[in-house]
Amino acid sequence: MTEITTVGVDLAKEVIVVCGGNAAGRVVLRKQLSFVGFSQWAANLPPCVIGMEACSSAHHWARKLKRMGHTPQLIAAEHVEPFRMSRVAKNDHNDAMAIMVAVRQPTMRFVTVKSVDDQAMLSWHRCRSGFIDERKSLLNRARGLLSEFGIWVGLSTAVLVRKLPELMDEPTLPDLFKPILLHTLEHLRQIEQRVEECDARIAAHAMGSEAAQRVQKISGVGVVTASALVATIGDPKNFRNGRQMAAWAGLVPKQNSSGGKTRLGKITKHGDSYLRGLLTQGARSTLQVALKREPQKRSRLEQWIVAVHGRVGYHKTLVAIANKHLRMIWAILAKGEAYDPNAWRLYQQQKANVSA
Repeated sequence: MTEITTVGVDLAKEVIVVCGGNAAGRVVLRKQLSFVGFSQWAANLPPCVIGMEACSSAHHWARKLKRMGHTPQLIAAEHVEPFRMSRVAKNDHNDAMAIMVAVRQPTMRFVTVKSVDDQAMLSWHRCRSGFIDERKSLLNRARGLLSEFGIWVGLSTAVLVRKLPELMDEPTLPDLFKPILLHTLEHLRQIEQRVEECDARIAAHAMGSEAAQRVQKISGVGVVTASALVATIGDPKNFRNGRQMAAWAGLVPKQNSSGGKTRLGKITKHGDSYLRGLLTQGARSTLQVALKREPQKRSRLEQWIVAVHGRVGYHKTLVAIANKHLRMIWAILAKGEAYDPNAWRLYQQQKANVSA
């Protein structure tokens, strides 16, 4: 036990598999434990580095292990895969050993452990997203069922919601079918109440967070996006720069470069898809504002947006704006500054002074 300096932990649904290594990286322990057994085993383990994939329950265990005196490190699953001994023999023991090897790498990038409060806030975001998906499924089901009786209300959600009460008196619909519309309306009202409650919780969080207030000064970053950003990012200083944060969010192109020739593809879509979706939606709003504003009244950022739109088209411009926004957000959060749309003037002035 005293030889163990590094532990790789594979968190499964029913069991937890651990792989312990000594200072030289040699495997000295393989063990399969229950959830309770793992907690007791870790409590009796001398302080060491414990690596885990950033999956379900990983943040909980990281916080608990830290209280025990260990140094927990969370790793993205994609960074663990190359260290698995055999790609055709994937099992819990091989995964634990791969995590143990990966956590020892000096260039490895780790996931920030979320606090309990941030985790709770993100749970409200996840519930809100789930309720919205549930509402969409409910309305699509109602639309499909109505079409079986020759009634088509179009693709607009607002029109369908407005038509549902009126369809209760539709003579072409059989009486046996109408209770389904009543149930749909009742379920829809319940979902709307849940979404409103989630929105109120998120708005309160954004209102009480000084960092979220500063982030909302950027065009296209609203209450929901600001709250999700602050809760997800945690400590922005864990990223060296805004470019690294944009890569973490999956807003940079894939690379397949070789022989000094750069080949870029579609964006990686790594990281949190919910956060990336919010940033992209905000980018859509920012783009529309920039295109509608008169040319002589556009800010420097809006001029850049319009130029990019004319050069690469609509969808690539949305990605470029989301990338730009995230870099700006990193600068605001990491440096503790307020958003200043004219900061570029000061930068150019400082650059000119240095050159002189």
